[in-house]
Amino acid sequence: MIQEKIKVVISDLDGTLLNSDHKISEYTKTVFQELHNQNYLIIVATGRHHLDAMPIVECLGIPLYLVTSNGARIHSPAKELLFSVNMESDAVKSVLSLEIDPEITTVLFRENVWQTNKHNEKLNSFQTELNYHPELVDFSTVEDLSAIKVFFTHETHSKLLELRDQILENHSSLFSHAFSLPLCLEFMDKSVDKSVAIAKILEKENLLFHEAIAFGDGFNDENMLKSTGKGLIMGNAPDSLKDKLSHLEVILTNDNEGVAKYLSQKILKTHTSEVE
Repeated sequence: MIQEKIKVVISDLDGTLLNSDHKISEYTKTVFQELHNQNYLIIVATGRHHLDAMPIVECLGIPLYLVTSNGARIHSPAKELLFSVNMESDAVKSVLSLEIDPEITTVLFRENVWQTNKHNEKLNSFQTELNYHPELVDFSTVEDLSAIKVFFTHETHSKLLELRDQILENHSSLFSHAFSLPLCLEFMDKSVDKSVAIAKILEKENLLFHEAIAFGDGFNDENMLKSTGKGLIMGNAPDSLKDKLSHLEVILTNDNEGVAKYLSQKILKTHTSEVE
C-alpha cells in the first residue's frame, strides 16, 4: 500500500494547494493538520517569493519546510533560511538588455521586494497576502540587478515562447527556466529546481524521494513529480503537462480540493469523518 511507504508530503501552491481565489480551504487546513499529527514531514514548494508564500502557509497552522522561487530559497519550519542562490547582476542585465516586447510584464524577485517594469492588475491579484505592491522601476537605471528570479508574463503564450527562445539562444548555460503557468515564464540560476531543493531537505531529514508523495500542476513541478515515489497531477494542469507525464495519475482540480481529498482517502492512517 502507498500509505505504508509515504513519510513526506510535498505540494505546490498555485493551482494545487490554493484554489482559484488563491486561498487554502478550511478542509485542506484540517487535512494538513492531521498529517502533522500523524508525523508526516510537510514541504511546500512554490515559485512564489518567500515573503509572499510565508503568510499563505502560516494559515495551515503547522510547521513545514518552505521551498520558494522554484528552489532558490529554503526556509526551515522555524523560518530559518537554510539555503539561497541568486542570479548574478551581469547575467540578469544581459537578459533585460534584450529587445523584449514592451507588452510583456517583467518582474525581478529581490530579497525583500519584487520590482517590475509595469503595473499588472492580474499579477497583483495573486499577491493576496502582501501588504505592498511591487516596486515600479526602470530596469535600465538599476545598477545592481542581482535577483532570486526573473519572471515574465503575458496573455499570449506564443509571445513568451519567443522570448524564451530569444533568451536561451545565448544564455542556456546560465539559467534554468520553466513555465509555472502557460502565461508565466520564469528564469533562475542554472542550479535551481524544486527537486534539487527538496533533495537537500530530504538529506537533512534522512529521508528518500521514494518515501515522498508530491502534487503539482505546472512545468516547474515536473522534476519534483517525476522524482518522488508518487507524483500526482492536478486535474486543472495544462494538457501538455498531463501528456508529457502521462504515466502519472491525474486527480481532482484545485477548486475541488484535489490534494486534500487524495491525502484523506489514500494517505491518512485513520480515515475518519473528522477529515471528511
